[in-house]
Amino acid sequence: MTLKRVSIAAGAMAVLALLAVGLVQLAGSSNSHTEPSKLTLAQMRARLAGSPAPLAALHAQSGALLPGGLDAVRARLAALHGYPVVVNKWASWCVPCRSEFGAFQRASVAQGRQVAFIGLDSGDSSLGEARSFLRSFPVSYPSYYDKSGKAGTAITDSTFTPVTVFYDRSGREYIRQGPYLTSAKLEADVRRYALDG
Repeated sequence: MTLKRVSIAAGAMAVLALLAVGLVQLAGSSNSHTEPSKLTLAQMRARLAGSPAPLAALHAQSGALLPGGLDAVRARLAALHGYPVVVNKWASWCVPCRSEFGAFQRASVAQGRQVAFIGLDSGDSSLGEARSFLRSFPVSYPSYYDKSGKAGTAITDSTFTPVTVFYDRSGREYIRQGPYLTSAKLEADVRRYALDG
């Protein structure tokens, strides 16, 4: 091997090493955004005290896993007509769902006095695993248990998770597939699709 080839190979390895270090740092910085909030359910409720009655009813059920499937979700959405609403479809086994829960924890506290947040645990085969997940990632709103996945498909028009549906005050919807890796991006979309619509 000539000296020129050795030099080129060493330079390429140095560039790859720098690239790898940069990717690790980038992953580390984005992971900090997805960590769960340190707030307890009681602290979340306290920060949201004084919310309008329909939103306060959601906060009173924070972290709960509610029964009723599609009929219950549709009834809740009807009761919230006139308010901006964010529905997040998730499942405890869904890795991208887990990665975005920190963003939903923070956004729901930051915007929960004017926006209704609802979870939809869709396709989770175990009620126990879903409850355990919600204990690890408490949120300031309830989720509806949808073992069959039918409610999730009907509400989000998708069989995938995670999916987020935004409704503005008039009921117009915007559906976004894929995880939110930062609360800043989620909050920006809440403003764009739910509040400004």
